[in-house]
Amino acid sequence: MLSNLHDLIPGAELWPHFVRNHSEQFEARVAMVEVQPSASILLAGMAGSRMPIAVAHGEGQAEFSNSAQLRSLQDSGTVALRYVDNRGQATQAYPANPNGSPEGITGVTTGDGRVTLMMPHPERVFRAVQNSWAPADWDEDGAWLRMFRNARVWVN
Repeated sequence: MLSNLHDLIPGAELWPHFVRNHSEQFEARVAMVEVQPSASILLAGMAGSRMPIAVAHGEGQAEFSNSAQLRSLQDSGTVALRYVDNRGQATQAYPANPNGSPEGITGVTTGDGRVTLMMPHPERVFRAVQNSWAPADWDEDGAWLRMFRNARVWVN
């Protein structure tokens, strides 16, 4: 929904539209993403992190009007998340990229970082017990809890 409102969000002019997955089906699974360096308030201090995340959508493919829009978005530093493969490389290959977005793009933010849009669902894996596997040193907190703590810090 936010991608369709990009005309109303300052700094979101380069955002893509999110359209039907390349697979033409609803995708529900866990995928791996890497947090990109950006001004996102939600992802502050998380750049470079590679973490599993829940995916559940039928329309998650980032669609750009042309290659210049894609390049401009990448050059602007507003790409926030990318799907990565087993080697940690941004990927368009299915199933590591469940929707077929170019360059693995699955999250974007505004230039000031106040609005972040992502297609995966970190709210479904923010606790250790919500993950199908977690390292032994994860007591209660999952990797994505940091994002919600960042939001709380910003609001205070």
